[in-house]
Amino acid sequence: MANACSLLSISPQVQGSNPRMNIYLARLICKSSWCLVTPPLSSQGDKHNEIDFEFLGNLSGDPYIMHTNVFSQGKGGREQQFYLWFDPTADFHTYSLLWNPQQIMFSVDGTPVRVFKNSEDLGVAYPKNQAMRIYSSLWNADNWATRGGAVKIDWSKSPFVASYGNFKAETCSASSDCSVNSWYGAEALESSEQQKLEWVRENYMIYNYCSDSKRFPQGFPAECTR
Repeated sequence: MANACSLLSISPQVQGSNPRMNIYLARLICKSSWCLVTPPLSSQGDKHNEIDFEFLGNLSGDPYIMHTNVFSQGKGGREQQFYLWFDPTADFHTYSLLWNPQQIMFSVDGTPVRVFKNSEDLGVAYPKNQAMRIYSSLWNADNWATRGGAVKIDWSKSPFVASYGNFKAETCSASSDCSVNSWYGAEALESSEQQKLEWVRENYMIYNYCSDSKRFPQGFPAECTR
């Protein structure tokens, strides 16, 4: 990165490992079980890194599911899922990623919902050495997204719409003086953030790969000890 703390364009190539991104997502009108709206960060290639916010479509009257995942060196499978405490189709909300060398924090309207710690000391690859691009898509995921793929797409419900606005991204290179950015280099949540995170996990988390003993009968992934 040429600038210490720069405002990136709508499709930046993030060269460093310390960006913070806010996406305001509104009118998530899927009207079906299959649609998946994704505003992730991702690199390219077989050993790609990826940080995902995904929104799973629903059956009429059911809550939308916010699906999160982290890929590092081509390995994903780190899903956590949440119900939201509001209707994401009714108004704009802010979905943010804070990504620095120590941790990745997912937030919704300023409330932390997930933290993925750097666990390289445990032998777990961490996304930090590849350029990342921001992608947004709306795609057919009826092979898995709703009830394990049991409910399929209903094309009669189209069109399917997702709207974005007020995109903002900031970056900060490790060699720069970024002391004005409290998020740079942060290794732990503040106490108020930790309380909010625990509130979300207790009341709105519906799936955590680190608790899925059927999926990992031989023991949970190493990063789950964090």
